[in-house]
Amino acid sequence: MNAHALTATTLASPVTALSLAVLNHRAPTTSLTRVSLAYVEQRIDLYLRFGEPVRTIWLDRWRRVALFPSGAVFCRIRWHANDFGTIRWQLMVMQACTPLEVAQRIPGVLPGARLLLQAEGEPAVRTVLAQIDAIEALDIAANDVSPAYWRTLGNRLAARLALPEYTVERHAAWLAGRALP
Repeated sequence: MNAHALTATTLASPVTALSLAVLNHRAPTTSLTRVSLAYVEQRIDLYLRFGEPVRTIWLDRWRRVALFPSGAVFCRIRWHANDFGTIRWQLMVMQACTPLEVAQRIPGVLPGARLLLQAEGEPAVRTVLAQIDAIEALDIAANDVSPAYWRTLGNRLAARLALPEYTVERHAAWLAGRALP
């Protein structure tokens, strides 16, 4: 079986168990953004809050990789704990891009992504999660929200200013603007 046939058959299934070496070998031929996720009970939890990966690859019992096409918006939450409790809360809303586009280098995200929003610490993460819940209460998928809104939310959060609401009207304007040539 040649490399193209192996790639086509392996990528055809939505959830595939592969070694990390095979995934790294395939990296230059794909334009998908790979997001590392992990779960170790009561220690580490890296998971997606929203986003629709085209594929999820299970590396082992604790680790997996979600693959996103260019332009996809997703949110990854990182939680770490030790014997004494939580030591890190982090929430990042990112937009996947191709290797040729300008992107930030983010640990666990290859080749990188546009960082739209970053929240550190429990109060900031809980505030952003409340905003995401409010958006989803409007029957709007959080990954369809305007990237400009996520950047504005992140800037307002960092400056400790009032956070903007995402309304149905704002979403309709974003969709109409995206449809223009």
